Amino acid sequence: MIEQHKVKTFFTAPTAIRAIKRDDYTGEYLRKHDLSGLESLFLAGERTDSDTYNWARDLLKKPVIDHWWQTESGWPMCGNFMGLQYFPAKPGSTTKPMPGYDVKILDASGQELTSGENGFVVVKLPLPPGCFPTLWQDDKRFMESYMDSYPGYYLTGDNGYIDDDGYVWIMGRTDDIINVAGHRLSTGGMEEVLANHPDVAECAVIGVADDLKGQAPVGVCVLKAGVERNEREIVEEVIKMVREQVGPIASFKKTVIVKRLPKTRSGKILRSTMRKIADVEEYAVPSTIEDVAVLDEITEALRSLG
Repeated sequence: MIEQHKVKTFFTAPTAIRAIKRDDYTGEYLRKHDLSGLESLFLAGERTDSDTYNWARDLLKKPVIDHWWQTESGWPMCGNFMGLQYFPAKPGSTTKPMPGYDVKILDASGQELTSGENGFVVVKLPLPPGCFPTLWQDDKRFMESYMDSYPGYYLTGDNGYIDDDGYVWIMGRTDDIINVAGHRLSTGGMEEVLANHPDVAECAVIGVADDLKGQAPVGVCVLKAGVERNEREIVEEVIKMVREQVGPIASFKKTVIVKRLPKTRSGKILRSTMRKIADVEEYAVPSTIEDVAVLDEITEALRSLG
């Protein structure tokens, strides 16, 4: 479609790019088409890991714009300002807040954190035009869910940090912060490490219940097409990578390799559903799931870990 209709900007989820990377890592199919008219690729919907970002940029030879927004905002809250001012990209970062958004990072007590410190991503009020003013026929839930936790701020439900250059790093949903023996750790940071393994196409890290540590991280990986190495060796390698790059404090000891991850039709990985499967909790099959059969595959794989 890009070739036929001379598409200038293409918007998709990182999962779609990871799927292409898995099956066409060298860009064999890409070279069969004329994409000279494409000016930029926009990624959103979930966090874009650095490996996927670099792969798409190097293969397309075009700017890759990793931007962040929510249904509630109606338009991007952070991104690179194509058409206004393009900033040097930092793979893994959504670049800077869009005009109208005063993004801050707060700790659990509501105090603003300094650069580099991970916490709750909020937007200082007032919100700019285009954002939701309430929830349909439920003003009370609107206040309780988004405004009451930190008066004067809109609670996004995401966690992350802002670096010294003002770049915003969204590390995942606050539900994806796990507590390992009293230490709050981001599963997004661990996913970043797993995604950098040369044989891993896409991955997810979930926090599962642990009698000793409260929670423990478990990795779920999909390998690139054509990888024929011993899976046990790959598992040992990714565990070692997390231990070296995140630290022993993460207690990352279990990883399972699967053929595919459960996703919505828009490409979001169903991490909370996998977490409930691992903890043997009841769960409702999301109405937006792409293929319900994958849940049985995930259940079998996670149970194999004990």
